[in-house]
Amino acid sequence: MPRERPTRPPTEATATPSRPRRPRSSGVVPTGAREAPGGVGAHGAAPGVERLQRTLARGGVGSRRQAEELIAAGRVTVDGRVATLGDRVDPRRVTVEVDGVPVPTDPELRYLVLNKPVGVTTTMRDRFAGRTVADLLPAGTRVVPVGRLDRDTEGLLLLTNDGTLAHRLSHPRFGVEKEYLAEVQGHPARPALRSLTAGVELEDGTARAIAAGVTTTAGGRAAVRVVMAEGRKREVRRMLQAIGYPVQRLVRVRVGPIRLGRLGPGEIRALDAAEVRELYRVAGLHRAARDRPA
Repeated sequence: MPRERPTRPPTEATATPSRPRRPRSSGVVPTGAREAPGGVGAHGAAPGVERLQRTLARGGVGSRRQAEELIAAGRVTVDGRVATLGDRVDPRRVTVEVDGVPVPTDPELRYLVLNKPVGVTTTMRDRFAGRTVADLLPAGTRVVPVGRLDRDTEGLLLLTNDGTLAHRLSHPRFGVEKEYLAEVQGHPARPALRSLTAGVELEDGTARAIAAGVTTTAGGRAAVRVVMAEGRKREVRRMLQAIGYPVQRLVRVRVGPIRLGRLGPGEIRALDAAEVRELYRVAGLHRAARDRPA
């Protein structure tokens, strides 16, 4: 019976080396590092790393030359650090700000505006609803509605996968304006309109409009403009009903700086980068960024 050969213990030369752990990147690449189109570069630059001025230009702050001027003036920060010319960043992993206002840089974030028709439920999934917002979106679009419009109300509805922005746009604490046009029976007098801004008692508390006024009249009906900073269920309808003017038709025409414009019922368009930056501004995200602890 052959004798077993003794097993040699592993030595430093023969042992299989363990794979070193890759340090976590901050998303900011040192000046002089090259972009790596097909893998990790010599300086650890991952695919998608690009010059900061390109990120800024895509984020709607102007041309690349204008972005360079902003960087040179010290008005651009990356993750709280003042940027310098030559910086490269991974736009998916950094927070870029100009004058304290965040720039939408992540290419995976989506910002859409929809003209919701009457009869469509503001939800992405509801087996009891005849039609939902999801039925109007291209297949595979991963967004959620910002706030709600009831089934009988039409008009501007924002959709996004940017959870922070969606929360601030819809929560009444942040005071983002929503403007409506309501077609009502009758011609509201000024005292009735003043009561909308002074406060109307509803079953769930006092409701106040920021502004209210008649825009047009025709026959026995009027179009009333109502601006709100909160969004309780069917609130505008209930307020107008409470002062004696039932709503026949209700259209939301504006959220913050975004207007419905000529977008037809059921039509969708993507917001451009400048519009998204304006939403960040009115939602107070520039203040939130400035108030973050260092």
